[in-house]
Amino acid sequence: MQSSVVVFTCDLRLSDHPPLSAALKGGGRVVPLFVRDPAVDRARFAVPNRLAFLADCLRDLDTELRERGGRLVLREGDTVREVCRVAEEADAGEVHMSADVSTFAHVRERRLRRALEAAGRRLHVHETVSTAVAPGAVTPAASDHFAVFTPYYRRWCVQGLRDVLDAPRMVSVPEQVGSAPLPERRDVSGVAPGLCAGGETEGRRRLAVWLRSGVHTYEDRHDDLAGDATSRLSPHLHFGTLSPVEVVHRAREAGGAGAETFVRQIAWRDFNRQLLAARPETATRDYRTRHDRWRGGRDAEADAETWRRGRTGYPLVDAAMRQLRHEGWMHNRGRLLAASFLTKTLYVDWRVGARHFLDLLVDGDVANNQLNWQWVAGTGTDTRPNRVLNPVAQGKRFDPDGTYVRRWVEELAEVEGGAVHEPWKLAAGERARTGYPEPMVSLAEGLERFRRARGQE
Repeated sequence: MQSSVVVFTCDLRLSDHPPLSAALKGGGRVVPLFVRDPAVDRARFAVPNRLAFLADCLRDLDTELRERGGRLVLREGDTVREVCRVAEEADAGEVHMSADVSTFAHVRERRLRRALEAAGRRLHVHETVSTAVAPGAVTPAASDHFAVFTPYYRRWCVQGLRDVLDAPRMVSVPEQVGSAPLPERRDVSGVAPGLCAGGETEGRRRLAVWLRSGVHTYEDRHDDLAGDATSRLSPHLHFGTLSPVEVVHRAREAGGAGAETFVRQIAWRDFNRQLLAARPETATRDYRTRHDRWRGGRDAEADAETWRRGRTGYPLVDAAMRQLRHEGWMHNRGRLLAASFLTKTLYVDWRVGARHFLDLLVDGDVANNQLNWQWVAGTGTDTRPNRVLNPVAQGKRFDPDGTYVRRWVEELAEVEGGAVHEPWKLAAGERARTGYPEPMVSLAEGLERFRRARGQE
């Protein structure tokens, strides 16, 4: 009986996995394969936080497969070469994998298809594994993609979702196919001390807790920085330990305004993926140019480094940046504010900030990260491209008693109440005792520079 190969990429789960389900329908043996490709590492995926989370995911996936009579096969090297080798070793006639939207993924898919066809084998690429609605499934009349979220979301909401697929009960793997040792988190250096655990088991546990006790208040509390009232499921969606199709189905079953607000965030993720699928160059180039002449040189780099270290003198910005360094994750409101401060108050190129986020974020996703940075910078799809977020006003609104700031900015831990958002107003002696830096630039100065640069004066 002929075998098949399932190539796992950013879909590290057994539940609701269309490529695996399709491969098992034939009734033969299946090789669940993950390839550690140096080309992916060269694309700067291989940062400590994501490597540590990946190690968790691969070990959990192997454990789940072994409970079903199978195992995960790990290979290292060029993906196309290794997939073809495994297909030959297993006498596999078909290879199944998930669709993806990055330029790297498209090139990999084309190379793999050609190589397999030359050997008399077929490649099957499955949609809606990493998205709830496939890129290109909904389009406006005069374009290949939506450039504004709201009309996209209306169409997305009425698009029927496929049914959720059960995890397999048994997986039989050909014995002759060998595997490299699986990585371990403890072997990765430089990992954020507060990095969350990875793997489908942990992802499903978090989803169950979220649907039971978090999603119902999400509409009212999703911007509550101190309350930490978001799902924290983004790393699991990025690595595919949770299926976005299943998450949407289960959230809608939970019902209520909070669930719909949460589902809207899944739609944002799909929106960015359909943008990148249609315009792959936007990973590095402006979606809509504003003809910016971003600040460069030594002064701009020094300012960017101050921002990275969380020493800007604006407590909410610094708290968000320090949370990122400690956890490899940042609250979404913090992401918006930190990005606005870098691009519009400091007028530093959005690519500088996007690169730093990708260096640290465990959920660092090219589509979401790059296009959300562009949205904030005003070079993306925001219909108000020149909006500037005021970190003091944002702090008073979303962290009114300063709990979030005091949690992450230890210098201000003893400052009471909302005064923590304006430490420069403290008495001179108290300000000196905190050791907290003065603001690196006045908000008025930054706003004037930005408006001048965008030709608003």
